[in-house]
Amino acid sequence: MTSPIVFVSYSHDSQEHKRWVLELATRLRQSGIDAILDQWEIGPGGDLPHFMEQSIARSARVLMICTERYVEKANAGVGGVGYEKMIVTADLLKQIGSNRIIPIVRQGGSVQLPTFLGSKLYIDLSTDDRFETGMDQLLRELLNAPLFVKPPIGSDPLQSAQAPEPSNPSPVVQFMQAVAAVYDKSSDAGALRSEWIRSVMNSSKLFYDHACDQAISLGYVGTSPDKQTIWVQEAGRSFLIRLESQGKMETKAGVRSQI
Repeated sequence: MTSPIVFVSYSHDSQEHKRWVLELATRLRQSGIDAILDQWEIGPGGDLPHFMEQSIARSARVLMICTERYVEKANAGVGGVGYEKMIVTADLLKQIGSNRIIPIVRQGGSVQLPTFLGSKLYIDLSTDDRFETGMDQLLRELLNAPLFVKPPIGSDPLQSAQAPEPSNPSPVVQFMQAVAAVYDKSSDAGALRSEWIRSVMNSSKLFYDHACDQAISLGYVGTSPDKQTIWVQEAGRSFLIRLESQGKMETKAGVRSQI
């Protein structure tokens, strides 16, 4: 899986804020996200406008850390934040409904967003007690791992008064149907050979063993220690009678000739 590339846009409000942004970007990278941050990528003498243009162009998402000062600079078109705003509004927001920009609120008072982001949903990392909840929301968005997944559309319950039968009976039902099909060949003690039952089921050994184990756990059948001989318990006979009365017993053509 390719790591999503994310550009972190912020204003250099203070050394404390720069350190907070650095820790945020580090957390993103530790969580499988290729976060781009100027503190890692560019030093004295570097071409800041070129770095911004290239970083935004190659990023799938842009995180805008919205402090009060960041919002003021973005609205006034001042400094690096203003330059990033110009790039973003020119290249990204031409796409109606674009979700490439994610506002991250890091403010002490009321929430403020740059004017051109006014309609965007934001993630609140403004205080320490909201950080983990907001971080989980951010990671799920960037990694495409939503907390709530839309369920598929089911069938119309009004189309039929009775729910449709499953296309294939459950493993234990298939097993007991095969038991019923070979029951007449059992000995006086009611012993059945497992090979007869599996032959009627026409299944893999894995499927047969799974179905047999279910029937044992439900008390429908008992077995010899090596499970080569099987006999029907009282609960199993009652279950088979119910299946037959409900018309769910399958006719096994040619069963007796195969055994």
